[in-house]
Amino acid sequence: MNVLKTWKKVTASIMLSIMTLGSGLTVLETPQASAAANAVPAYEVKFLAKPEAVLNADGKPNSDVLQTLGLDSSPRAIGVEYFDTDSLGLDEQGWNVRFRKKEDKNNYELTYKKRYPIINGDVEAALTLANQEGFDASDDNYEAEIDWGYGKQTLSFSNTKKVDAITSGAQLPSDSKALEMLLDKLPGKLKNWSASNWGKQQLSASRAYGPITFERYEGTWNGQEMTLEVWPILNEAGTGVENIVEVSFKTDDASTVSGLRAQLMQLLENENWLLPGDGLKTQLILERY
Repeated sequence: MNVLKTWKKVTASIMLSIMTLGSGLTVLETPQASAAANAVPAYEVKFLAKPEAVLNADGKPNSDVLQTLGLDSSPRAIGVEYFDTDSLGLDEQGWNVRFRKKEDKNNYELTYKKRYPIINGDVEAALTLANQEGFDASDDNYEAEIDWGYGKQTLSFSNTKKVDAITSGAQLPSDSKALEMLLDKLPGKLKNWSASNWGKQQLSASRAYGPITFERYEGTWNGQEMTLEVWPILNEAGTGVENIVEVSFKTDDASTVSGLRAQLMQLLENENWLLPGDGLKTQLILERY
């Protein structure tokens, strides 16, 4: 009798061990889900330049600027306008919707952009927040970029779509036609940003801010594609326009961007062309139009 009890105990113990081992093997064989990595951004370095120092009376860059920055003397005209509600509901959530036409292209560019401020230079924190909100390395629809200005950095994710143009040059279509196209191509992230159809409702209630036709001068500086843009934006009083001049270059190389930025800043300072401070053209347009 005692032998039978002992055998039952041993058998139960063995079975328990097998079940435990099996359970352990089952856990080991189950793949662990891993979160997508943070996006890897490109960089655009931007500085404002003093209009009175770099432009001639006709609003064109002077010959010294063109030569020093390696820019072509013939610019490309680009028509642009932004869409938002009267209360700037999209901008309040960090979204900008842009409609653009380059004079030498036969299509319109529709860009939906989400911005994240970079606090105290902590790029990784901004990328992580963006990741948590759906912008990660696996999303091929959005281009991650860091705008690095005089004193601040901004992370952005842009989704650009192209539509065949019905106008020529840098001319934009009617506001209603442009809005119709923007709604038709509205990406899902913006459409359902904070609630189902939130973005569609915001954009449907939007109006145009602009239009503005600016000139872009392109060239090569220090091995980088250099750009100088002259934006004639309505002045604060609304009585005329003021030229906003921006000098910029783009790079995918995070290891060299800091050094190149320092070189460009030093060059602009040495020539007395640099306008110290940051300015976001988009914000000026949304405020003044």
